[in-house]
Amino acid sequence: MKKINTLFIGILSLMLIPLTSWGQRYLTETFPEVQVTSDLTYGVNATILLLPVVGQAIPEALKFDFYEPKNDDETERPLVILIHTGNFLPIQLNQSTTGARTDSVNVEIAHRLAKLGYCVAAIDYRLGWNPTAETQPERALGLIQAAYRGIQDTRTAIRYFKKDYVENENSYGVDTSRIVVWGIGTGGYVSLAAATFDRFIEVATTTTPAGKFLTDLDGNPATLEPMVAPPYNGDIYGTSVGVTPPTGLPPLPANDTLCYPNHVGYSSAFQLCVNMGGALADISWLEDGDVPMITYQVPTDPYAPYESAVLIVPTTGDPIVEVQGGHQVATKANDLGNNDVFSGVDDAFPDFKVYTDGAKAGSASANHDYEEGLYPFIRAKNIYGQEEGDPWTWWDPAVWSAIAHPSGLGSFHQVGLFNNADMSATKGRLYVDTIMGYFAPRAYLALNLTVGTEELLNDNQIQVNVSPNPAPDFVLVESPAEHPIQSLQVYDFNGRLVQNLQNIRNNLVRVDRNGVPPGLYLVKLKFEEGVIAKKVVFK
Repeated sequence: MKKINTLFIGILSLMLIPLTSWGQRYLTETFPEVQVTSDLTYGVNATILLLPVVGQAIPEALKFDFYEPKNDDETERPLVILIHTGNFLPIQLNQSTTGARTDSVNVEIAHRLAKLGYCVAAIDYRLGWNPTAETQPERALGLIQAAYRGIQDTRTAIRYFKKDYVENENSYGVDTSRIVVWGIGTGGYVSLAAATFDRFIEVATTTTPAGKFLTDLDGNPATLEPMVAPPYNGDIYGTSVGVTPPTGLPPLPANDTLCYPNHVGYSSAFQLCVNMGGALADISWLEDGDVPMITYQVPTDPYAPYESAVLIVPTTGDPIVEVQGGHQVATKANDLGNNDVFSGVDDAFPDFKVYTDGAKAGSASANHDYEEGLYPFIRAKNIYGQEEGDPWTWWDPAVWSAIAHPSGLGSFHQVGLFNNADMSATKGRLYVDTIMGYFAPRAYLALNLTVGTEELLNDNQIQVNVSPNPAPDFVLVESPAEHPIQSLQVYDFNGRLVQNLQNIRNNLVRVDRNGVPPGLYLVKLKFEEGVIAKKVVFK
């Protein structure tokens, strides 16, 4: 603690002119509160989830929850599209305690990002396929079509915000030139595909192995067809109509609409991909010029290969198709130069180097060189002798202990512990700490964020008066009439944010003590021209 305090005293004395990490938007949590608007709609498309009941695909409203910093005075914030896990099946039906946009780790990451200054759209996407189909080709067909719908929906969500920016005066306050697609588990498969799958022909030209997304759809095994096709499933962006042929597309009836266009005419492009525990459908999809990628993965994850291996469905334990995992993806992304934007991250943000060091240690434990953008989490087998793949996940034991698992092996909670034996909110949040610490400086570089480059002013440029100082209960902060204060933050001796006032736009601000202990504090004042830092002592 002594070393940390010494560093902060140096900042207080303004010996270190750049504002490195403390209290800096997009790098550390600057906003203490988050505003959440739930159950919004970003589009409508056709779902097969109720096919066994209604006999056809039907329209489904695509929902999202929107997280943003409370009392934020920025009008254009980078946006994260957050995609949950769940094996493309509804929660419980996927035999898991996770699979919704309200999963504990989803909500935690969304709140953390909003406190950093991001906006987050935690989206639903269309679910539905048959993991118990009799043959591997049938299972692969169902899963690939489900993933295709997830890619379409992710791109639809991106276009929704770009359309809102143009046609609704940017009602969400987002910067549509700075968008992150962040997938967890199954969502990681979607985020990686959305970052790389940009030509439909790539369905047929896979390399690892070749032809894995081709199958016999017309009853003639001498010719194989793609498992998805734009005339039936819509295009890869979800911007064209898809209708089954007059002969039907088993198990779908004839002339059944599978895709409705949404927000046509807007771009589906984004700037950064994050994958937690997913894999890439085929390594050939990753090409020069694709967006930078950050991946978190357990090398021994039994359900998401770290290298190249056949994907195993958690619901049934059956094999589906060979995919390429985090290590292969990161290696190729770096070989292509797609992650070059991360170079120099430790020099630019030395306070975050500890996270790079952790990723390097994990890489060494996984017996490979460190690849920039890849954080391997090393996990030993648990007390049941089981490999674990998503240590950041947790759930409410009280809720899930009351629901019997369809396997007959106990409750959902008991079965869930088999794959996450020491599951807890405390453990999950510790993993999220590392995830955010590794993400923040890299996203700062990839998105070319500029808040940290704001000029640090001095009293010769804007004369600021703080009185009384020292103070028993409050101080008055005053600036010249032509330089109104835009926002104000107070940091304690250890660099923790203790007060955050936004949208001030006034020349006189009262800063109450609010019960903080006696000591030295720093007040950061933001003006249109830059930032001034002032020392305050509460007696």
